[in-house]
Amino acid sequence: MGLINPEFQTLPELFASVFTHYRGDNSKFPFARKINGQYEPIAYHAFEQDVRTFAAYLKFNGVSSKDRVAILSENRPGWYLADMAILNIGAINVPLYPSLPSNQIEYILNNCGARAIVVSNMLQLGKILSIWQNLPELTLVVVMNRLEEQVEDVLDLNQAKAEGEKILLHKPLILEGTSVEPEDVATIIYTSGTTGLPKGVMLTHHNICENVKSCATVICLDDSDCGLSFLPLSHAYERTGGYYLLFACGASIYLAESVETISLNMTEARPSIMFTVPRLFDRIKMGILKQISTQSPLKQKIFQWALKTGEKYHLELNKKGRASKLLSLQHTLAKKLVYSKITNKFGGRLRYFVSGGAALPQKIGEFFQALDISILEGFGLTETSPVTHVNRPEKIKYGTVGQAVKNVEVKIAPDGEILLKGPNIMKGYWKDEEATSAVIKDGWFYSGDIGEIDRDGCLKITDRKKHIIVTSGGKNIAPMPIENLISESSYVDQVIVIGEKRPFLIALIVPEFSKLKELADAEGIKASSNKELIENKNILQVYEKLIRTVSRQLATHEKVRKFLLIETPFSLENGQMTPTLKLKRKEITTKYSAEIDKVYKALNMVYNTE
Repeated sequence: MGLINPEFQTLPELFASVFTHYRGDNSKFPFARKINGQYEPIAYHAFEQDVRTFAAYLKFNGVSSKDRVAILSENRPGWYLADMAILNIGAINVPLYPSLPSNQIEYILNNCGARAIVVSNMLQLGKILSIWQNLPELTLVVVMNRLEEQVEDVLDLNQAKAEGEKILLHKPLILEGTSVEPEDVATIIYTSGTTGLPKGVMLTHHNICENVKSCATVICLDDSDCGLSFLPLSHAYERTGGYYLLFACGASIYLAESVETISLNMTEARPSIMFTVPRLFDRIKMGILKQISTQSPLKQKIFQWALKTGEKYHLELNKKGRASKLLSLQHTLAKKLVYSKITNKFGGRLRYFVSGGAALPQKIGEFFQALDISILEGFGLTETSPVTHVNRPEKIKYGTVGQAVKNVEVKIAPDGEILLKGPNIMKGYWKDEEATSAVIKDGWFYSGDIGEIDRDGCLKITDRKKHIIVTSGGKNIAPMPIENLISESSYVDQVIVIGEKRPFLIALIVPEFSKLKELADAEGIKASSNKELIENKNILQVYEKLIRTVSRQLATHEKVRKFLLIETPFSLENGQMTPTLKLKRKEITTKYSAEIDKVYKALNMVYNTE
């Protein structure tokens, strides 16, 4: 079936067409959330009514067309409700990551001049109350959770909807006459950025609607599909793919309880599609291999045979378009014995994962493909609404992000930078013409990513332009391919390669401590803490061997000469990752600057005496 209304030009038009289509149909529902241990659906008619009452409340209380309204919340039904209500009255949604501290929230709300904000709970409300006196334009605050006690000038969502219901009774035409044009700004998404202050990306209704339509030509969905949502809706990737696209096709969206409960929620929701990031696949792969290691020797052999069979089968499919009869029979048997048991752990209905937000290591993609699990890796940026490329279900090429989606043009600049053009390119950065003109030139968006297009028209991302390392010897080195090689080891959780204005490269490695402890137990290595573990000589030898193996695959100037094992993972909480789970290289190198200097000093002494 695909899109319920392929002609929508604005998001309110999209919402209205879907609600109209399912009016009176109680067999389908847009959202489901966990209540008392079970997923409970939310009916289309009930949700539409909630959107109308909340929209009436906002409009009656002074929120008008083009006003900015922020949402500070985890994924929950109230997020979707607030978004639809905001957009339906022509206002602009400014999503905020719930992990942001008060000072960053204050900067964004002041920068965009937010008139109102909808927050999820008392914790988020506390952040707003602590900075409200510094926000002269903020006049309206609504909290999704029920208020346990009265807070001056604050209403909860149920109260706001009740007020909206009364308003609609007395002013039934209050929501009429709101005009939303395709070129109007729908949302301002502040890019977290790995350096500097966040910039507000202005995406129009046209930008997002055209991107949804382009994605719908690649991924065929209908109202028999459902997704499991766990990536933050504050991120353009989840918003366009995991929300607007699914809603536009009538698919149901189940809300995961948390990142920790994804495995359980998958068996309950039984998703047919799931938008995710590469780190999840690392975890799933480790879980599969760990479980297999506890099985009998016979079952372990059967698994390894099935894995090899899957690898050969897909290799033949990719090369010749079909597999031999014998291999096809073996693949069918492997499916019955192994693959089906693994896919049942994902609910048994999964057609494909969609991976974005960061590079998917080729070997991870091929591992899952060998187990008959398809991962469609894609690419895009907040500034491109966001999807520009994605692998096609019928032709997956791991190691690339696939071909451009419909209406997107791509070319590679002489210095390797990926340039993009299309109806999905942002209007610009909010109140920052200088930054806008720096990235949009002659209609082309300069992505800041380095890449190449292969003979099949598939794009391969090789690195971020600003991440290119220039050594003191003048060599330009892309760290991402080196990091990908190192991270293929099951003993590596996170890695960052550095060497800017230095004579050699070194790696900062966060070990996969669960795997490391298994090794320590097997080898009889005694360690009472992670710190003690990473200081053990035998453990250090594991990583020395890894770095030597990786370096054999690299040019002389790309070789990693030394490494540092880091006890504390890079995370959002310690400020070393962005909310979209990208590593903040500057913060990490600053944090470990003393240790890094010590390594380089020792290295220089070694190389100067040789």
